[in-house]
Amino acid sequence: MEEPMTDQGSPRAGRKPITSRSEVEHAAFELFARQGFERTTVDDIAAAAGIGRRTFFRYFPSKNDVAWGDFDAELRRMRKQLAEYPADVPLIDAIREALVDFNRIDPDEAPWHRRRMELILTTPALQAHSTLRYTAWRQVLAEFVATRLGVSADSLAPQAIAYATLGVALAAYEQWLRSPGTELRELLSAGVRELSAAVG
Repeated sequence: MEEPMTDQGSPRAGRKPITSRSEVEHAAFELFARQGFERTTVDDIAAAAGIGRRTFFRYFPSKNDVAWGDFDAELRRMRKQLAEYPADVPLIDAIREALVDFNRIDPDEAPWHRRRMELILTTPALQAHSTLRYTAWRQVLAEFVATRLGVSADSLAPQAIAYATLGVALAAYEQWLRSPGTELRELLSAGVRELSAAVG
């Protein structure tokens, strides 16, 4: 097996080569759990993953982005999925299905995803970064709703629906983190149904 290389081209003896973004994430999550998010540096993560600093930045723009995984790719996937819903699919059903699908995780990744969401929801240093991510997510949903309603994406209805759906997602995640035996997709789906019922 070829040994992992440093940025200078020399092998790092004894370390298994990193083969995916998720493996870098896992190495980072282990460090965050042991020494805290604030005290963990990019160099720490790179060393734990057996990669060089420049290689880390090919996976993630910053340490803050580690917690979000490949968020931009998932956002593009959600935009495409929403655009492909037939016009006869009720708006609330399309939103519920897209929300559940966006947050679908492989069972093997569930423990890591739990760490991810604990970081995002409880780490003060990530709050400003989270705001940017939430804004991008809401905009994708607002644009879809606006198209369905025949209004602009920055008008009240699409924005209100996007904010409300994000609230459902955050509430579902908080429930999921508090109750490990629950199913995330069921909480998300139930949350949208509760919202729909409440607003009539």
